[in-house]
Amino acid sequence: MIVRPGDADRILAGHPWIYAASILRLTAPAADGALVQIKDHRQRFLGVGFYNSKSKIHVRVLAPERVEVNRDFFVGRIRAALAVRQKHLPQASSFRVVNAESDFLSGLIVDKYSDVLVVQISSLGMDQRKALIVEALQTIFSPRAIVEKSEASFRKFEGMAESNGLLAGALDGPVAVDLNGLQFEADIISGHKTGLYLDQQKNCQLVAALAGGCQVLDCFCFVGGFALHCARAGAAHVHGLDQSQEAVAAARRHAQRNGLAEKCTFEAANVFDWLKAQTAVRPHEKVIPKFDLIILDPPSFTRTRAAIPDALRGYKEIHLRAIKLLRPGGALATFCCSHHVDAVLFESVIMEAAYDARHILRRVASCSQSPDHPILPAVKETEYLKGFIYELAR
Repeated sequence: MIVRPGDADRILAGHPWIYAASILRLTAPAADGALVQIKDHRQRFLGVGFYNSKSKIHVRVLAPERVEVNRDFFVGRIRAALAVRQKHLPQASSFRVVNAESDFLSGLIVDKYSDVLVVQISSLGMDQRKALIVEALQTIFSPRAIVEKSEASFRKFEGMAESNGLLAGALDGPVAVDLNGLQFEADIISGHKTGLYLDQQKNCQLVAALAGGCQVLDCFCFVGGFALHCARAGAAHVHGLDQSQEAVAAARRHAQRNGLAEKCTFEAANVFDWLKAQTAVRPHEKVIPKFDLIILDPPSFTRTRAAIPDALRGYKEIHLRAIKLLRPGGALATFCCSHHVDAVLFESVIMEAAYDARHILRRVASCSQSPDHPILPAVKETEYLKGFIYELAR
């Protein structure tokens, strides 16, 4: 396969995606999912990757050298990825083992929950080599079970249907998970995503360090990650909000399991409506601030560039309401997991909300995804989670 003049630089810089428009021609017929050689217009070798004519990403680069994609290849790549986690999260027993492009395995995600592995495959080339991946994971981890949770939303772009189920071993019921010494349970088979959100492990500790003696509001609390970290760190009380009844029920179980139920309350509610109701006042009345620490960790408000304006309005709305409920000197920890909204744009929306609320925020920390979700600056798509911690200056 030959790429067009000018497109080789992007590949040499480390970006693994080659779009259809970047391909000059195929030098030989290639089956979808096949491993193909990549060359520039002068026939210089650039690497190898998986080809798929049905995808906008026609080729996903695997390596800058000629490799044989067999069991040993996957063992080597996954061991290298594991070494990164062991270096940066040495105490963690649950973490993301493989983060697709970040670990030079585009289209493959592997999460580890104690002794259970969850695989998510979003490329045809990886899907065709699923058996090799399972063999490699069994060799490295000897897990109790390997489960696949490959959602249709990721796979439809590659012409594949959803694929879920047990790939190896046996699994009966939720999996006990330790996150920073707190005990959670992950419903691997029927739960959200691959079970839990693992990308906030470091941020939970960072935010919890501010919670001592505080009245804490945890918006979009899911199963209680930030809430329980804050309660354990000495918060006076934590109130968690989430629209999902199932998530709220799980958060309550987790609070009970960790001996923190007396410090925590959880409520199933639409966060936008709840914040609006708490900040509704009559003319000439002022909102009475109630919280010393507010956490905003919503799901992505946009998955497309076209929806960015609506997403920004949503982000501004929740920040405006939250700032009004924050006591002077209190802290706001806020996160955005949309790749389409970068840190500069995200902070500009927060500043607009602070201006409308007639308050000034002092930034005290910038946050990113945990190191088990590595970021390659050459591949902007690998950076999606950004966050800030502010103090209310006045």
